[in-house]
Amino acid sequence: MSAQAQGGAPGGRTFPDDFVWGTATAAYQIEGAAAEGGRGPSIWDTYSHTPGRTLGGDTGDVADDHYHRWEEDVEHLARLGVDAYRLSVSWPRVQPGGRGELNAEGVAFYVRLLEALIARGIRPVVTLYHWDLPQELEDAGGWANRETAYAFAEYARHMARELGKRVDTWTTLNEPWCSAYLGYGSGVHAPGRTEPEAALRAVHHLNLAHGLASAAVRDVLGEGTSTSVTLNLHVVRPEDPERDALAVRRIEALANGAFLGPMLEGAYPQDLLDTTAAVSDWSFVQPGDLELVRQPISVLGVNYYSPVTVRLFDGTGERSEDDGHGASAHTPWVGVQDVEFVQVPGPRTAMGWGIDATGMSELLVSLAKRYPDVPLMVTENGAAFDDEVTVEADGTRRVHDPRRVAYLHDHVAAVGDARDAGADVRGYFAWSLMDNFEWGYGYSRRFGLLHVDYDTLERTWKDSAHWYRRLAASGTLPAVTDVDPQP
Repeated sequence: MSAQAQGGAPGGRTFPDDFVWGTATAAYQIEGAAAEGGRGPSIWDTYSHTPGRTLGGDTGDVADDHYHRWEEDVEHLARLGVDAYRLSVSWPRVQPGGRGELNAEGVAFYVRLLEALIARGIRPVVTLYHWDLPQELEDAGGWANRETAYAFAEYARHMARELGKRVDTWTTLNEPWCSAYLGYGSGVHAPGRTEPEAALRAVHHLNLAHGLASAAVRDVLGEGTSTSVTLNLHVVRPEDPERDALAVRRIEALANGAFLGPMLEGAYPQDLLDTTAAVSDWSFVQPGDLELVRQPISVLGVNYYSPVTVRLFDGTGERSEDDGHGASAHTPWVGVQDVEFVQVPGPRTAMGWGIDATGMSELLVSLAKRYPDVPLMVTENGAAFDDEVTVEADGTRRVHDPRRVAYLHDHVAAVGDARDAGADVRGYFAWSLMDNFEWGYGYSRRFGLLHVDYDTLERTWKDSAHWYRRLAASGTLPAVTDVDPQP
């Protein structure tokens, strides 16, 4: 690793002028106003209000109150100087039951938000589904029910008509791996089901939803419309390269092949079908489905935080299923009984995720080699740490977060390394604009560039925000010490 990638060397690498710098959020994590403006309940409303599901019983009822404070937040984005902002539309806010009439008040909220972004030169990258499925659709079976994919396609068609050309890039799904495996397999995400076969059905129906929605958006707005999907692709490493190659194949099939295969190649990988044969025969994949799933992708969104290390389980002792997404009696790795996860020594974030920027370049380069004609965009990358607000002698509120700055620095440098190796990476979105509701962890984990006081909802720029502002303005990687506020 180069000196600059280890953090702090003055004079970092420079990215091209057309490289996109952005930041990202998700509707349920920031909006609040859960029962206002005609919004209906989502699976995350139900899940978070179920005792024992989230840390401290936290819910997204208020969150960051972005629904009421969006103008202030747009001003923060403008001050950051980002080129683009990745946000999600709350499906139950614009179509409360997931079918039927739209909620005009909910649609108007997003129209105002998008127009304000555009007025400030910020390109909206809109995710149609970031996990907040309308509860009525879950009551009918959720993503385990094929009809949900068709409901999603109609919702996407409505949004294309209502939001139209205001959207720079349409992203169908965020991290369907989480929706399927954590929601229906391990139950640590909404809707909290522990049904392995339902998890595999959800995998397919989410893939189908992606394909149908992509086609619907292009049907409304034209073939030249920029469409995308965001996947949390796993960097899977063997503890022992010779002994554990099969373990890597099994996890890669479930984590990556289950989505890349149908979306970009038109087929589910044989390793996936073999690994899950004891759980399902995949008869829910109907003739013609894979042609519907495989749609043109303008750019592939890639979320990366940390690699995982695996080994074959030898049958002795207790098998570790903790991959960093919450240990569970019902592993999200459905059908896999002979693999366990290894916790590699080294620095970790507050999420318990190992810090290893080399995984970023490894992932991007491997994708570029496998899919050389598909442009890439890092749509999420960031780190949670325990942040504190300090008051300086002049009364200024500051949040010093050197570990987050170093994390961002090293991972942006790794994106540059991937570009040097030939990967067509066109942008980077820091997760997240501000601290927010971190799903099952409630408000105990802070990923934001902006600190949020959950009592007053005051936003305070962290050092990482000042650092990122310099990066977005110059396209040149600042030193990790370059964090002083600017006028």
